[in-house]
Amino acid sequence: MALASGIDRVTKAFGVLAALLVAAACLISALNAISRYTLDLSSNAFLEIQWQMFAGMFLLGTAHVLKLNEHVRVDLFYGNMTERNKLWVDVFGFVVFFFPVCFIMLEMSYPWAYASFVAGEGSANAGGLPVWPAKMLLPLGFTLLTLQGIAELIRRIAALRGDIVLDVSYEKPVQ
Repeated sequence: MALASGIDRVTKAFGVLAALLVAAACLISALNAISRYTLDLSSNAFLEIQWQMFAGMFLLGTAHVLKLNEHVRVDLFYGNMTERNKLWVDVFGFVVFFFPVCFIMLEMSYPWAYASFVAGEGSANAGGLPVWPAKMLLPLGFTLLTLQGIAELIRRIAALRGDIVLDVSYEKPVQ
């Protein structure tokens, strides 16, 4: 459980960073619009930093979203299962679906991002930004997601063993 808690702290820090990127992207978008319409000034860098920040929001925040259990899910049978069966379904889902997809994405994205970094890849647009930092977000994001998946799997197994009580109802209270 100590490992799971440590992973939670890391993914929460990146979740906070993702939230800060939302605010920064909004500010840059507003400033870009103001400069474009009032001063007739614009730059490809302003546009590119926005999509790079969006990539950061999504890829750096997704592990924290998994921790909070806020991902979109399609529930046909899960809601009617017992708590123990839900835990088993979660363990099966992590082992059979979640981790293989994460490992495939990591295997594909690390060489791609590293090659971009080594080449110092930049934008094809005039006045654009370096592209490699955005590409490095893909393996970083999937590394964080894999780590959080490990933390969640640890919790499910601990709950199955009776070491902890874990709420897997996934229902949000009505306010």
